[in-house]
Amino acid sequence: MLEPRRLRFRFTKTGKIRFTSHRDVARMWERALRRSGLPVAFSQGFSPHPLLSFGLALPTGCESNGEYIDARLDEARPDELSPADLPDLLTGLLPDGISVQAVAPVGMAEGSLQQEVASCDWDLEVLGVVGEELTERVERVLAAPSLTVQRERKGRQVEDDIRPAILALAVTFDIDSEQKDSEQGEHLIGRLRAELATHPRGVRPSDLLSAFGTDVVLARACRTHQWIERDGARYEPLSLRGPGTDPVVMHAAGRAS
Repeated sequence: MLEPRRLRFRFTKTGKIRFTSHRDVARMWERALRRSGLPVAFSQGFSPHPLLSFGLALPTGCESNGEYIDARLDEARPDELSPADLPDLLTGLLPDGISVQAVAPVGMAEGSLQQEVASCDWDLEVLGVVGEELTERVERVLAAPSLTVQRERKGRQVEDDIRPAILALAVTFDIDSEQKDSEQGEHLIGRLRAELATHPRGVRPSDLLSAFGTDVVLARACRTHQWIERDGARYEPLSLRGPGTDPVVMHAAGRAS
């Protein structure tokens, strides 16, 4: 018996579509895959649904250069579409801002994306504090033995220590001279690069910024990479550069990828 077929899709979520919820994006994908003619498998029972598995939910309002979805294919239906044809086809069926970058088969033995992804890289733009002051706050965050923040869980406020989830953090630049404000003059924008763990509980950019003080405001957040760590190796769920060629990124917090 042949192994069931499974495809992994990598896509972006940028621009205005970032304000669309994770659930709505899932519905968009279901419609696009149905219209594409790809033989996606369906569940059994009274209300069949496509066998799709999404990666980590992206917080509403955040952008991403690399999101993922797995689709199980129906072995009983012929598949006349090549993975090489699917990025352009599906991008044309999805809203502006969602661009399919790559498609590749993955083995059924691979774990789910939500279980496998151990950490994510983020580019964050912040307002309120820049330059040396922002650098000093980053240093204080990294030096802190614990960072307790309030988060909402199941409709109630709880306190969590997010410090173990901050794997790397650094200031990358602190001024954008292109942005102007008619009343306040030049906007000062701080930019941070962070790597945040996803287990045992993920940390959102807003959670991280809450540890900086109320005068630091998140202006933009973009998830740039998601990382799987296994047997000492570290790689993306689906690389744009081929196996073994994921970019090496050095972090100022003392961790190298």
